[in-house]
Amino acid sequence: MSDQEQQANGQAAPSFSMQRVYLKDLSVEMPNAPQIFLEQEGPKVEVSINVGGQRLAETVFESTVTATVTTRINDKVLYLVEGTQAGIFELANIPGEQMDPLLGIVCPTMLYPYLRANIADAITRTSLPTLHLAEVNFQALYEQRIAELQKQQVEQADSGIILPPGATRQ
Repeated sequence: MSDQEQQANGQAAPSFSMQRVYLKDLSVEMPNAPQIFLEQEGPKVEVSINVGGQRLAETVFESTVTATVTTRINDKVLYLVEGTQAGIFELANIPGEQMDPLLGIVCPTMLYPYLRANIADAITRTSLPTLHLAEVNFQALYEQRIAELQKQQVEQADSGIILPPGATRQ
């Protein structure tokens, strides 16, 4: 249905827009400096990505992407960088079944390049070689989160069944 047809039927056209992008949080820690600089081994890098969000008003939402980068040499932390990139999005007249994918896939995909740049800049400021975060497939992360939620619901439903004494589950 075109925008003109929707307006003729009294329906407002769906709209989606980014209102603002901002760095919500950024921290850099180098707890073992300067001694760690004497280590000869190469570092091991662990990256964790999380997505969040909240409703701010009827059609206004905040979406966040948080990256935690922990770099270790042996068992000592070389550096720990954590950043949260946030954005304010307006979603109006969007069908309910499309809201969660927009907030869980599209918004984080739009925010992630800003987060990557901020993390790389923070690491550069430590005087260590820059680390560029890899691309993230937010659709795969979203689908994984949905699968985990469904698994939890099944497990909770299974645990709620009370069997009579002597009965077993098949």
